[in-house]
Amino acid sequence: MEIRRTVSVVNKQGLHARPCHAIVSTALNFKSELRVALGGREVNGKSILELMTLSAGLGTELEIRAWGGDAEGLVSAVEGLFSAGFGEELAS
Repeated sequence: MEIRRTVSVVNKQGLHARPCHAIVSTALNFKSELRVALGGREVNGKSILELMTLSAGLGTELEIRAWGGDAEGLVSAVEGLFSAGFGEELAS
């Protein structure tokens, strides 16, 4: 089963190295595949380098999708990282 959600970047610094590391660290705890898309570009959500190439700044909307036995849990966990702003300062 494939799960898709749209998430927004709410932390001021955007999707830089630390948030990308948080996504990958979280995703590696799951067996399901994870892809992250911006516009017409889609990257492997378990690769910090690929995620960083998205250069997603504040306010950017991304589509996350996962498939596999634990896809729902994976998407929910990654969605939670985005909604919490990766523990960084949020835009006001």
